[in-house]
Amino acid sequence: MELKEAEILVVKVGTSTLTYENGKVNLRRMEELCRTLSDLQNAGRKLVLVSSGAIGVGMGKLGLPQRPEETEKKQALAAVGQCELMFLYDKFFGEYGHTVAQVLLTADVVDFPRGRENVQNTFRELLSMGAIPVVNENDTVETQELEGKNFGDNDTLSAVVAGLCGAQGLIILTDIDGLYDGDPRKNPAARRIPRVEEVTPQLEALAGGAGSSRGTGGMATKLKAAKLAKSQGIPTAIVSGSDLKSMYRLLEGEDVGTLFPVP
Repeated sequence: MELKEAEILVVKVGTSTLTYENGKVNLRRMEELCRTLSDLQNAGRKLVLVSSGAIGVGMGKLGLPQRPEETEKKQALAAVGQCELMFLYDKFFGEYGHTVAQVLLTADVVDFPRGRENVQNTFRELLSMGAIPVVNENDTVETQELEGKNFGDNDTLSAVVAGLCGAQGLIILTDIDGLYDGDPRKNPAARRIPRVEEVTPQLEALAGGAGSSRGTGGMATKLKAAKLAKSQGIPTAIVSGSDLKSMYRLLEGEDVGTLFPVP
């Protein structure tokens, strides 16, 4: 299975792509994301967007300078930020003639057979109607992600969602244009790894720790997601969230980001 052949695509976007360093929404980036995904949908693909950013956007909206430690405060920020996120997605996708649907998930629902079936049915019907599901973890009622449990992060959630909706491809947008053999922000000689046939322990050690101050992910969680997606027969790509046109090149078969193919 090649990504360029995928009819159903899951795209995951992180907080660092959607917001500035001060926590405010990067409107230009968000508008470009919605335009690009709308164009891909117009071309005949079916899109599911897994979006982080609720807490980060909530921080910016309430003027908080840094992410709080207390779970209750993070829940409150998620409630504020999720509302703002969906308002913006509805606005930007609507400008390009597409309808969005909010889907908030928790691991206990997905792990429960009846709940899993209900979620799958919802995705199937939304996609058949031409809507674009926007998925996030329901942080206001399920705190385990905030405490490092449950799905653990939205990278992992995106791989779970890819399996639930029968996707043929997963694209993870991040602030680095792929996996490198070193940290390109610290080592100018670090080289991008264009293709990963197998996620090994050595590769996972290379990926390092957590991501930005506004999000919870990092390259390690993206490798975990790629590994999970591959186990479900779904190819994954990690590409730059700051160059959204790279998705076009990726789906045309060009050497972009890091590809995790499926035989």
